[in-house]
Amino acid sequence: MRIFACKEQLTGERRVPVTPITVGKLAKLGASVEIEQGLGDSIAFKDADYETAGARISRAREQSLAEADLILRVRKPALEEIGLLKPGTIQISFLDPFNERQIVERLAGAGVSAISMEMVPRSTVAQKMDALSSQANLSGYVAVILAANFCQRILPMMITPAGTIKPLRVFVIGVGVAGLQAIATARRLGATVEAFDTRPIVEEQVKSLGARFVKLDIGEVSQTADGYAKPLTPEQIQKQRELLAERVASADIVITAAQVFGRKAPVIVTSEMVRQMKAGSVIVDTAVESGGNVEGLKHDDVVEVGGVKVIGFANLPSRAATNASEMLSNNFAAFIEHSWDKQKQTFPLDLTNEILRRSVVTHGGEICNETIRTAYGLAPLQNLASTP
Repeated sequence: MRIFACKEQLTGERRVPVTPITVGKLAKLGASVEIEQGLGDSIAFKDADYETAGARISRAREQSLAEADLILRVRKPALEEIGLLKPGTIQISFLDPFNERQIVERLAGAGVSAISMEMVPRSTVAQKMDALSSQANLSGYVAVILAANFCQRILPMMITPAGTIKPLRVFVIGVGVAGLQAIATARRLGATVEAFDTRPIVEEQVKSLGARFVKLDIGEVSQTADGYAKPLTPEQIQKQRELLAERVASADIVITAAQVFGRKAPVIVTSEMVRQMKAGSVIVDTAVESGGNVEGLKHDDVVEVGGVKVIGFANLPSRAATNASEMLSNNFAAFIEHSWDKQKQTFPLDLTNEILRRSVVTHGGEICNETIRTAYGLAPLQNLASTP
């Protein structure tokens, strides 16, 4: 089986889908691995490093895309490149299928079997494949480092002959993977940390990291089977904003990390709440790529409101591109290894397999993922096709 890993064409994307270590793992499975020339330049891996691990270097991107049996990339393919792929090609990447219907339909029409890493279930057996969580971890870390850089103050308490510096107050909204890492990072840097989430079940996790969990009575809330927060009603959202306003106003740094799977991120911090914060405070929104939690933020930019900096930088994991690439390539390798047929040395798409059934979005000329079909308003499929 011929696997091709290609460079990203989105400006600012520094992550890569495979590292030399991952190439070695795939080669041991019996795969023929090819990478695009210069793939690892952004994270200081040379072509020679990949060759040593067993990869061939491609200097003809379009030809390699057309000949590959399985393609690995970080982000969704460009529309114009989908037509290059042969029917039956397996494409694995982040796909953003809820918001990229045109791309999904084009992939289905081209007979491409597209796997979306966002759709990998959060189950015990799939932990090593959970690319959303691996990248969210880095988002939480980077968010705190950005905040520390922009606030022009130090986070820990410091007692000196010139006086005592009080620790900064950090407030984290949304205690998923990114939020938990933000809490842990802010605590390691010595800040006083509070956190809020609509799911009371995360309280113990917050406390275990040395932070205080803020309890707000906004009525009954719950989470999905995969651990994602369920959407709030408009009334609950308004009540939440009112109760959070005081906490936001007293914080020196606010990190927002509230997302709802498959939906636009909820706006939690309003412009009025920002105006009530102290001049010199900083907000970092980690949910900017799904719409953002902060009203008035600018995508991939910094805005200042009454002396408060609101940071809306997109693609935070790419700011730690080396580690992000290492983790993501491990996710890809684990995904492929899980279903690899060692005897035939192929990657069969058995859609009765729970992980594949939930993560394969297009196959056999159809949009085959029932979650995505429901999101598009399509009728359920009667039978799932599978590749033996």
